Amino acid sequence: MLLIAKQSEGQLPQMHQKTETRMDQSKPHPEVIHYSNEEQSSRLLLQLNRLRQERILTDVLLCSDNTEIPCHRNVLASSSPYFTAMFCHDFRESHQEKVDLKGITSSILSDIVDYVYTGVITITMEIVLPLMQAVSMLQYTGLFEACSSFLQEQLSPDNCLSMIRLSEILHCGSLKEKAREMAVQSFSDVSTSDDLCELSLPELMSYLEDDRLCAEEEQVFETLLAWIHHDPFSRRGAISDLFKKVRLRYIHPTYLFQFIASDPLIQSSTLCTEVIESVRRLMFSITTKCGSDLKPLWVTPRRYTCRETLVLVGGRKNNEQTSREALLFDERTQRWQWLAKLPLRLYKASYVCIHSILYVLGGLTMNTKHRVVSTTVYMLSLKTNQWRTAEPMIQPRFAHQSVSYLHFIFVLGGLGPEKQVCDTVERYNSMFNQWEAMVPMPTAVLHPAVAANDQRIYLFGGEDAMQNPVRMIQVYHIGRNMWSMMETRTVKNVSAPAAVIDDKIYIIGGYTRRMIAYDTKANRFLKCENMKARRMHHAATVFNNKLYVTGGRFINGHDVIEDSDSFECYDPKTDTWTTKGTLPYKLFDHGSLSLVCVSNKPNPPECVVGCHSLSAM
Repeated sequence: MLLIAKQSEGQLPQMHQKTETRMDQSKPHPEVIHYSNEEQSSRLLLQLNRLRQERILTDVLLCSDNTEIPCHRNVLASSSPYFTAMFCHDFRESHQEKVDLKGITSSILSDIVDYVYTGVITITMEIVLPLMQAVSMLQYTGLFEACSSFLQEQLSPDNCLSMIRLSEILHCGSLKEKAREMAVQSFSDVSTSDDLCELSLPELMSYLEDDRLCAEEEQVFETLLAWIHHDPFSRRGAISDLFKKVRLRYIHPTYLFQFIASDPLIQSSTLCTEVIESVRRLMFSITTKCGSDLKPLWVTPRRYTCRETLVLVGGRKNNEQTSREALLFDERTQRWQWLAKLPLRLYKASYVCIHSILYVLGGLTMNTKHRVVSTTVYMLSLKTNQWRTAEPMIQPRFAHQSVSYLHFIFVLGGLGPEKQVCDTVERYNSMFNQWEAMVPMPTAVLHPAVAANDQRIYLFGGEDAMQNPVRMIQVYHIGRNMWSMMETRTVKNVSAPAAVIDDKIYIIGGYTRRMIAYDTKANRFLKCENMKARRMHHAATVFNNKLYVTGGRFINGHDVIEDSDSFECYDPKTDTWTTKGTLPYKLFDHGSLSLVCVSNKPNPPECVVGCHSLSAM
């Protein structure tokens, strides 16, 4: 060992010399070094906990249920404002050897002390509530929020209302906020729970007036009825206040007039019956303007959970055969989803939406050896994603036009069983599921652009039986059941859709790239930005105040007609077109409609979530 030491000492000058050489070549070394040891704090806690367990330097005993837990005052005071105040101020506990903590069980206190010394604790449903109460008293904010996060993970529609009650007792704002969010988003499930009937009137009112409430208005009404019937003697007087929270404009008329209006509770309230009668007068007056007494209730917007979705249905797919497909496009995810298929292949049916229910009317049936012109009316509710039938039309027809206004559907023209051009018009009343014949068109035309606005239906252009373009606007006054005509050289469209935005009717293409807007108030045409190609047999609908144009057929640069899978959007504010990608397949002569859905999820599943509709019909 001595020899080794001597050898090492003999080498020291050389090592020192080499080190000096390296330092001369490097940058000047810093005069101060900031040293950090990340393990120091954890090692210190471990040592303190060992000292506690061995009762070394402990100077206080925390007592509960005849159990004494030795601790260090300085550790407790450093961990909590509660113990800081207790041990660092002139309280008697600062001098006592034993401190009795009432209201905390020995097992919970032991868990908390272990947490203070180790930073680790196991939270379970068995201990979370007494633990939260204890750490709330002892002012361990981080552990309190950890318990809150644990309870938030346990939230469900079955317990969210009771969790709100619990959060109020514990004064836990984060838990209350999450539980409230769950109750609002899952209101369809929550509304059937017993806990809802235990809400106070102000609490129920706060839910029913919440714009985020994820429920159909029919269900909102049924919820308030269930709440009243739970304690009718003391609650029936609240019917008029609660009824004001139901957004009547978005309830199916049949449900409103047949179910709500006939309910004994509603009939017992003068205010409720007056409101319903005002809605009835508004519906039957064929006007969209309501009186001052109804306006505050009628103009209330849809809830935020109601979102518009774009639906495509029918048409010719990939130029092969008439399609039974129905597609839904969600703008937030930019994805297409498949809905239930149409029961039959229908060539040149018409498509319309009313009360967020999709209607497919008439058409030429394509699933038999003998083609039959149909009077059948199919309906699709996004809530059930199932097709069912309504009352059939009076007259079989295909290649016709349909348009909705208020609670009516109007069917105009088309071709009959003998392929004769029809001038007939019929109207469907969705309140009573009935059809009636109206005054026929002055001039029978095929493939006009059709739109309804301000109590009128406008037919622009089209072609006659000899396939000659008709330069004419035919206007039907809905309330008067009469027609007027205006000849104009501006109109020259065939197989072009029309859509309404802010009292302007946009006519999109029709064997042309041109798009024009007819201002119904000023009675004049406005030129808009052209499309990129000459289009016909395409579809258009208004979606989030923009115009969406899908599919169709176009004439390419070599004057050859091709099918299209284009998906384009027109913004009237900027007068610009943008592409939205492509459809899943090429499509023309299809329906394109905007339907309103109720959704409580940021990303909808493959099967569509609830939609505002009358599923009981």
